[in-house]
Parts: sequence; C-alpha cells; structure tokens
Amino acid sequence: MSGDDLVITADIPLAAEVVEKGVLAINPRGELYTAENIRQRLNMRDFMAELRDAGMVSGGPPKLGQQERQQFANQLDRLLTKLLRKR
Repeated sequence: MSGDDLVITADIPLAAEVVEKGVLAINPRGELYTAENIRQRLNMRDFMAELRDAGMVSGGPPKLGQQERQQFANQLDRLLTKLLRKR
C-alpha cells in the first residue's frame, strides 16, 4: 500500500495500521482517519469495549442514515479527486 491508496473500514485498529503507513482511510460514515485522530479513536474503542464487557452499554453505533450516506459520498468524492490529481 502507498499514499495513493484508500481504505474504507469501520475497523479502527486496521485504520490505525494503514494511517501509520501513510494510506488514506475513511469509515463508512465518511469520517477521515488521520494521524492526529486515530489514537483518540482507538482509546474510545477500547473504553466502549470495557463498558460493553461490564454490561453497562449494549449494541453498537446507530444505523447509517441519509445524512451519513451523503457525508460518506462527499468524502469519497473529495478523496478520489485528490488521488486522481496526484497521478
């Protein structure tokens, strides 16, 4: 993988690995993972896992709505345009 690649994933540890390698990564809601925010995302993921294990929280994130789908489409379009311009 290189900086010309794009990964779409909800798997935060995977996103952390690819961001560390300089690869663009977004989640299905269109949120960009960056070197600046990935540690916070990993910490929140671990914290929520602890709460679920303790029975304090159940379930996962809410379903994707139209707004999230549009945000994803817009972000994907921006990143693909950026990648194509680099070529």
